[in-house]
Parts: sequence; structure tokens; C-alpha cells
Amino acid sequence: MEIWGQYNNYRSAGLKGSAMFHAVITGLIVAASVGTHVVEKEKPREVVTLIAPSPDTYTIQTAKKEVSGGGGGGDRDPLPAPKARLPKLDVQQFTPPQIVMHNEKPRLTAEPSVVVPPQVHLAENHMPTLGNPAAIPMPAAPPSNGTGSGGGIGSGSGGGVGEGRGAGVGPGSGGGIGGGVYKVGGGITAPKPVDTPDPEYTEEARRAKIQGTCILWLIVDAEGRPRDIRVVRGLGYGLDAKALETVKQWRFEPARKDGQPVNVQVSVEVGFRLY
Repeated sequence: MEIWGQYNNYRSAGLKGSAMFHAVITGLIVAASVGTHVVEKEKPREVVTLIAPSPDTYTIQTAKKEVSGGGGGGDRDPLPAPKARLPKLDVQQFTPPQIVMHNEKPRLTAEPSVVVPPQVHLAENHMPTLGNPAAIPMPAAPPSNGTGSGGGIGSGSGGGVGEGRGAGVGPGSGGGIGGGVYKVGGGITAPKPVDTPDPEYTEEARRAKIQGTCILWLIVDAEGRPRDIRVVRGLGYGLDAKALETVKQWRFEPARKDGQPVNVQVSVEVGFRLY
């Protein structure tokens, strides 16, 4: 109405022509656009942030007194290895021990040994021949490297002595003695994460607003790959499975003993947070 009033004023003042016409039309268009414009308020968006743990949050179990591990071997012989003394204890193995020699004239010779940390002290039985100290005595049995495989002596594998896996002694794996695998401490360095992809959030957990931390135990092998992963404290709602899937993809710089990469047991945290 105000525009039309101005128009009439212009007419009474004698203002005519296209300039007046254009001014009136422009004013009508501006007034109409201002009167019908509606500003919609933007709806807030939900943001989900996934947090992978920093290296500082890794909880790695420490072995303060005892270094775990083990080893075993054998030559797929039908008879078990006899009870006898261990070979030389060393931090690195160049030659696996053997009772039955298949190559009596090797090009390179080195004293047979098993991998046992220097802080571990074992009782000596002073028997004249090599064998498995934990074996059952069989005085009349013929010589045998044992029923295992991979060289060494016993029923395990890997060039050590006993029923485990690796160049160590007894149950367990990865070298050493005492059962299980190596743990951080006692000369064993911690593995260092080098690639830790983020986990995915499940829709079920997002709807239920579940947050928290999954704790997993695993073995980081000598190649830096996780294996034998299991959840020790979970969150449910599908997040435990997502944590397992993610940690399988992680890669580490392996733990080391005397400069050599070894298998080691660690625990890691995988965090899930909603923001």
C-alpha cells in the first residue's frame, strides 16, 4: 500500500515516464520477496567419533622376575627322545641340537644350543649325551631325536628341546623356558604399534549410545603380526567383534630379545566414544 501511495504522489507531482514505472515495479518485487521468505532452521547433526588408542594407552603385561617361553623339536622318529642333558644355553641359536646325526660332515660347524635368556639358571644333570631333561628315563631305548619336527629334540617343533614350539626348552613357544610365550620385561622389549586402523561403530551400539573400552589379549609374533587374539573385557552390541576385526589388521614393530625379534604376549585397548 505504501508503494502505491508513493506512486500516486509521483503522479500528482507530474512525474511520468518509464523511470517512474520501473521504480514502482522494482519496489513491488522487493516487498513481495521480503514478505514471503521463510528461513528454515538447520537440524543439528549427530557426530560419531571413533578413537583408536594411542601407543601410550597400551597396557602391556610385564614379567618382572620370570621370562616365559619354550621350544621343542624332533625328527619324526617313531620313538620319543631319551632323558639326557640340555645343550649349550645361548641367546641365539646357530645349530639345533641332535642326537641322531643325519649329516656327519657339515660344511659349517657350530656348537648346538637352545635359546634361553642368560638370567635363567637351570640345574645341570651332567649326563654325557644330549636329550630332553624332562623325558621319562628309558635306558634300553635306541637313540632318537623324538617324534616332533623341525629339528631339535622332543615332541614339539622348531629346533629346540621339548614339547613346545621354537628354539627354547619345554612347553610354550618362541624361545625361552617356563611355558607360555615371552612377556615384556626381563630383557624383552615391548612391541611398538606402527599401523592401527580405527574400529567401526555398530548401528546397534550407536542407537544404544554405548561407549567404553574393549581389552584384548594377543600375541605379536616375530613378524609384527597379531595372532591368537581374544577379548578379555568387552562391551557387547557388536563392538567386541569390531575390535577383533580391527586388531587383526594392526601391525607392530616386533618385541626384541637381545636384538632379535621374538613372539610376545601383550594386551591392548580399543576405545569407542560417541560425541
